[in-house]
Amino acid sequence: MAMDPLRAKVSEPIPIDARAAEHLRYIRETMQSSAEFTAVPGWGGMAMGVTAIVAAVAASRQSSPRAWLFVWLIEAFVAIAIGASTAVTKAHFANSKLLSGPGRRFVLSFAPPIGVGALLTIALIRSGNTSLLAILPGMWLLLYGTAIVTGGAFSVRVVPVMGICLMGLGALALAAPANWGDLFLAAGFGATHILFGLWIALRYGG
Repeated sequence: MAMDPLRAKVSEPIPIDARAAEHLRYIRETMQSSAEFTAVPGWGGMAMGVTAIVAAVAASRQSSPRAWLFVWLIEAFVAIAIGASTAVTKAHFANSKLLSGPGRRFVLSFAPPIGVGALLTIALIRSGNTSLLAILPGMWLLLYGTAIVTGGAFSVRVVPVMGICLMGLGALALAAPANWGDLFLAAGFGATHILFGLWIALRYGG
C-alpha cells in the first residue's frame, strides 16, 4: 500500500522536557546578559588605595621627575596585579565569569581609556620634556575615572559614581599647581579607592 506523502513529511513531536530545557536555557542566558557586573573587588580596591597612598608618599620624596615617574609606574603594576587577582577571586566565589556577559562588556568598556592613558604616558616620556610630566596626575585621574564610568555602566550604581569623583579630581589636578600632583593622586587612587572599596565590599559581597 502506498504511503501518504503528507504523513511522511510530519516530523516527530518534540518532547515537552526538551522544550522546557530550551526555554530555561534562553531565560538563563537572557538574565546573564542583562545582569550587573558585581565582581568589582571592594577589598581589592581598598588594598589598591593603601598602596597608592604609600606610592604618593614615596614619590613626593623623589629628587627627579624620572624617579617620581618610576615610583608611580611600579604602583600601576602593583595595582593591576591586586585588582585583577581580587576580581578573579570574587568572580570565582560568586560563581560568575569575568569574560562573559556583563563582565565582558565591563572589560571592553574599561580597557580603551586605560590604553589611551598608557599611550599618552609613553608619548610624554619619549618627548624628553620632563616639565610635561606635571600633567600626568590630572591625565591619569581623568582617564582612569572615565574607564570606571564607562565600565561601571554595566555594574552597580556606586561604580560610575566613583568614576565621576575620580574625573573631578583629575580636572582639579590639571588646574592646580604642579607640586600638588601627589596629593591629588593620593586622594584619587588612594582615599577614593579605600572609601568606595569599603562600600562595595560591605554592600556587594567583598
